[in-house]
Amino acid sequence: MKYTDHGVEELKIAYVGGGSRGWAWGLMSDLVSAEDISGEVRLYDIDREAAEHNVIIGNKFNAAEGARSVWSYRATDTLGEALAGADFVVISILPGTFDEMESDVHAPEKYGIYQSVGDTSGPGGIVRALRAIPMFEEIGLAIKEHCPKAWVINYTNPMTMLVRTLYRVFPGIKAFGCCHEVFGTQKLLAAIVKDQYGIENIPREDIKVEVTGVNHFTWLTKATYRNMDLFPLYAEYAAKYVKTGFAIPGSKDENWMNNSFACQHCVKFDLFNRFGAIAAAGDRHLAEFCEGKWYLESPATVKEWRFGLTTVAWRKNDLQKRLEKSRKRISGEEEIKLAQTGEDGVNQIRALLGLHTMVTNVNLPNVGQIPNLPLGAVVETNAVFASDSVTPVMAGSLPTAIYPLITRIVAEQEQVVEAALTRDLDLAFNAFTNDPLVTVNTTTARALFDEMLQNTKTYLKNYNI
Repeated sequence: MKYTDHGVEELKIAYVGGGSRGWAWGLMSDLVSAEDISGEVRLYDIDREAAEHNVIIGNKFNAAEGARSVWSYRATDTLGEALAGADFVVISILPGTFDEMESDVHAPEKYGIYQSVGDTSGPGGIVRALRAIPMFEEIGLAIKEHCPKAWVINYTNPMTMLVRTLYRVFPGIKAFGCCHEVFGTQKLLAAIVKDQYGIENIPREDIKVEVTGVNHFTWLTKATYRNMDLFPLYAEYAAKYVKTGFAIPGSKDENWMNNSFACQHCVKFDLFNRFGAIAAAGDRHLAEFCEGKWYLESPATVKEWRFGLTTVAWRKNDLQKRLEKSRKRISGEEEIKLAQTGEDGVNQIRALLGLHTMVTNVNLPNVGQIPNLPLGAVVETNAVFASDSVTPVMAGSLPTAIYPLITRIVAEQEQVVEAALTRDLDLAFNAFTNDPLVTVNTTTARALFDEMLQNTKTYLKNYNI
């Protein structure tokens, strides 16, 4: 890379999973919207054709109205070729296919176990991790060989366990995990301030929060707007709307029954009423870390809590729509238009290059930012991004009320990572049967576990199945 009066040029970004029909396009839009960085993006994907299609689309972003920088894109044949000398690595992969995910999410339903996402925790999250961790083991070792000084941004779930894997296989790696779930809670808090005081157009960044916990089971122990403590206000709304729900005006939350990614925050409000801290993720994620009978006992229970189950049938249908969108963009039938993603990835890159400083929530190994959780376990807190550094913000000890909820999850995640790295399926089953959503006896749990492994064995060749 080369520093100039205008910023940084000739950056080399490796995109692992570069055939993506979602995250990749968002990154392309955000990159050309930044005027002070430019360079090359190398796309590596096991689906080489998908990466080649994104080369065409990526280069078209340079000509989109509002583009402020120029990036070149090329597909690579190997992971090593993509990584060679990279300054930054972005990882966004699907571990397996939606057929495997269909088993992750829906196989447990015959035993009365429902999952609203199935990619982070619960039986689906654990089996997905067993597929993904060997993949990340390979990626981490390749980074060590080809670009050991690169900064690595992971977007892939299960976030916590995959970032942990990168550090287990390459302790010197400079990696962190990015997730936008906290942003949604900042927007909710801004909407509550608007609803109560009529203050319009509050940027979510103006809602200052102290973050603690683990990815998708993240909590806020402090939230302010200017000099206003938002906890008393949030407490009023949590008490008032825990049963009827609260929708951000104009958002998808108003139509939550027809959008499985939406919710009316009843789970958040209930958790606040019970534990006194603000749960900071979408309700469909939060529910999966709690006891299975709380929010996910049945589809009817889910409906009562005013959120939805994200089916894999929906994901498959959405993929077909994105494939068609890709075709139209390549052919020129659909014009390329810039759309800000709201993600922090590009701004984090700019901060690491010394172009500005920022504070945001990220997933990093615990070096004491949460002193009553194990050192080395990956946790989510705020961190300061500055020139070539990411420094965790000390969040303090977990509040006593939520400590048992989070320590149970951390122990499970540590166990699954160890099981996958050692290919020990008995250890993986111990974690599986102790998960809060696995509400069946151990005999039934074993039958479900074995069935799910068989359904995904194409991607478990490193294990003895």
